[in-house]
Amino acid sequence: MKNSNILKLLVPFLAVVFLMGFSTTAVAKTIKIGGIMDTTGATSDVGKDYALGMAEAWKYINEQGGVNGKKIKYTWFDYGYRIPEAITKYKLLKRLGSVAIMGWGTGDTEALSPTVNKDKMPYVSASYSAHLTDPKKTPYNLFFSTDYSTNARACITAWFDKKWPAKADYNKRKPRFACCYMFASPYSSAPIKAIKDQATLLGFEIGPDQDVSLFALDTKSQIMALKNFKPDLLWHGNTTMSVSATIRDAYALGLGADHIVNNWGFDENLPRLAGEAAEGVLGATPVAFFGQDYKNMDIVVASAKKYNPGVPQSKRLNRTPQAWGDALVTWEAMKRADKAGDLTGPGIMKKGFETMRNYDIGLGAAPLTYTATDHRPGTGCIVQEWKNGKFQEVANIDLKKRWPDKWEKEWLGW
Repeated sequence: MKNSNILKLLVPFLAVVFLMGFSTTAVAKTIKIGGIMDTTGATSDVGKDYALGMAEAWKYINEQGGVNGKKIKYTWFDYGYRIPEAITKYKLLKRLGSVAIMGWGTGDTEALSPTVNKDKMPYVSASYSAHLTDPKKTPYNLFFSTDYSTNARACITAWFDKKWPAKADYNKRKPRFACCYMFASPYSSAPIKAIKDQATLLGFEIGPDQDVSLFALDTKSQIMALKNFKPDLLWHGNTTMSVSATIRDAYALGLGADHIVNNWGFDENLPRLAGEAAEGVLGATPVAFFGQDYKNMDIVVASAKKYNPGVPQSKRLNRTPQAWGDALVTWEAMKRADKAGDLTGPGIMKKGFETMRNYDIGLGAAPLTYTATDHRPGTGCIVQEWKNGKFQEVANIDLKKRWPDKWEKEWLGW
């Protein structure tokens, strides 16, 4: 009787132990990744396509076996480009057990950086702010793209090399340069110091900055304010909607300047919104445009068709391969960390990301290298031009090769 009673007590206990063991095994084979996206806020003109691409990438990765056989559970939230909301969503994703976060904007990524670094949470963002590239200050912030400052330096250098020599005033005076961007936006203002430094290095005369809202649809007053300066070149630091409006107004008012654009303002919607004013515009392209003939682009296009067949291919943007860039490099880092037996935040960073040397993700991206002292993944970028109805490569600028001392000693972190 006594043995029978003991058995009755042991059976449910053993069942619970068994179930707990089974549950632990199941959890161990699932890796949680969080996402903080903007699909309704100030940058949703580019954020929607990025969010689509990110979800498609993780679905594809799971179909390829996930992380060495462990499946990914990707959970993302829209934060409407509001910093407090991003902080709230980060805390929630952390509580849900995420081992890494796919982030979005510069303001929220920089605001979260101290928390991310304290939590030792790899945070792979769509913000490519150079402020996030110095591991001494931001050891857990990463992205696959060359940073905004590198892209800006590359753009102005490409124009100086390829376009300025064909101008009538070449060798007669300094080229004149000015910047159009939203002063209060951390994203828009992030590379301004760097591009002005590069303009000075190349011998430009620098004119007055113009404050252009991310929501701007009419920028005639800003263009008129530049008339007396007569710029040869304008830098546009916003996203596609307001960049298109500024370029369109500059064309309509006869400003006569050429245009170079940060990567989030340079996509397939630019010629649709700016029309004939987009002809000849140059932009930073950390990845190729959707469907261009580069390694792994066929996978991106096929996945878009498979997972979101209701979205016309003609409406997809280069934001999709940009999302894939961040997902693919994170996947590779997790596979390396997992093989090393350390799928923790520090493991993903030290045994994953920081072991990469010239890692090729395709998609027209530069080969990626991360070290314990430098999280700039690349040393330059491809600059493309909208010309004769298509995007075409103008130059592939490698800043490290051209200015090795400045790259190594001066330009990290800004």
